[in-house]
Amino acid sequence: MKQKRVIVVGSGIAGLAAAIRLACKGYAVQVFEKNSYPGGKLTAFVQDGYRFDAGPSLFTLPKQVDELFELAGENPRAHFNYQRLPVACHYFWDDGTFLPAPGNESDFAEEVEKVLYVPAERVLTYLNKSKFIYDTTAPVFLHRSLHIARNFLNLETLRGIIRMPRLGIFSNQHHDNVKQLGDPKLVQLFDRYATYNGSDPYQAPGVLQSIPHLEFGQGAWFPDGGMHSITTSLVALAKRKGVEFVFEKAVDEILVSQNQICGVHCGNETHDADLVICNSDVVPAYRKLLASQQAPEKALSQPRSSSALIFYWGIKQVFSQLNMHNIFFSNNYEEEFRFIFEGKQISSDPTIYINLTSNYLPSDAPDGCQNWFVMINVPGNTGQNWDQLIAQARKDILAKLSRRLGTDIESLIQCESILDPRSIEQKTSSFQGSLYGSSSNNRYAAFLRHANRSSKIRNLYFCGGSVHPGGGIPLCLQSARIVSDLISPT
Repeated sequence: MKQKRVIVVGSGIAGLAAAIRLACKGYAVQVFEKNSYPGGKLTAFVQDGYRFDAGPSLFTLPKQVDELFELAGENPRAHFNYQRLPVACHYFWDDGTFLPAPGNESDFAEEVEKVLYVPAERVLTYLNKSKFIYDTTAPVFLHRSLHIARNFLNLETLRGIIRMPRLGIFSNQHHDNVKQLGDPKLVQLFDRYATYNGSDPYQAPGVLQSIPHLEFGQGAWFPDGGMHSITTSLVALAKRKGVEFVFEKAVDEILVSQNQICGVHCGNETHDADLVICNSDVVPAYRKLLASQQAPEKALSQPRSSSALIFYWGIKQVFSQLNMHNIFFSNNYEEEFRFIFEGKQISSDPTIYINLTSNYLPSDAPDGCQNWFVMINVPGNTGQNWDQLIAQARKDILAKLSRRLGTDIESLIQCESILDPRSIEQKTSSFQGSLYGSSSNNRYAAFLRHANRSSKIRNLYFCGGSVHPGGGIPLCLQSARIVSDLISPT
């Protein structure tokens, strides 16, 4: 019997995982990538002796990566390793408050009690609820397609429906955090988890309280060699399973005949396929690759998630007060989110995230130096004057960090690169440069995301951050698993 052919459009983390899963099922898999490198947002670069992970910097649920090696019959420890971070994050406020957040629940609760005077028991109660929401919702909303009726006919879904009033689906995240935590700084700390999927805690449903469980209950981790090693290890695994990669080859059109996939078109070439898995953002996928097909306008018109403005700075000094993950909070969080989601602009006092890997991987920076990945949340690209916005944001960021760290930061910058919504959109085909597809700023967002399988075109599937179940490494890997579960072995 002739081996069935699968073409994966795009080599983001979901595309890589889908390729591996389908190769393990016996398909002949080709991955077409417009860039000269794989990984989508999960890439890296070196500049003047500094190595930077260019995209996602937080690694949770590492067993999802292990599962791909195990599925292929390999020992993941022979190819991919990681360590749990003893400290989840360092938090800074402008009034001088500093909270180092240990990476386990009990130590974190004790630290909160010591610094913010919030009883540890209250923190642990909140984290227990976070676990309850995650354990209840993940099997229903994350592990299966929401667009197949039979997936709701099971005991886990019934339990979820019964527990729905306790899941925060009908409230918003900020309101629930205020009610349960009280202290403004602790509320702000837990409000920020809405940004893990590019949303606004003042609009997003309380069910997003499940996210802290990933960091404190499941742990924050760091791969040996940095985040980019996730990409490199999965590409190597895919090649060992016979997956063929075609780089610098943009797919121009996904070919459909009589409502069924028949291949893709690249430049002057046509490549036949029995199935196509699209790892591109669904908006450009329908507007360009499937332009001749009827588009699901309701799904495509959902409000987009936030984007990011990132400065990659080589810093010629070591700041011992900084850990791998660091947050410098704004003084008016609600205003900051209004700027992003309503004004489509950048607040003059943004919350600043600094990731530096050189604390754990010394080779990432020269001796006596640190590699700073400095990010703020910003709106997607809708035609703003980004050159002006970036210049002003840079001044505001440098002023805030210099004030809080007691040092002129600009004088310490040895090298600089910048990633903004325009370049994110150009490099990764993410519509408007949004990092997570559509936002989760309403209670129905999970149901309004695009499905993992086309309802109109046979053998067309979708994976990645713009489709169910959402953006971020864990959910992108889960989308690949859902797609694989929808496709029968050869």
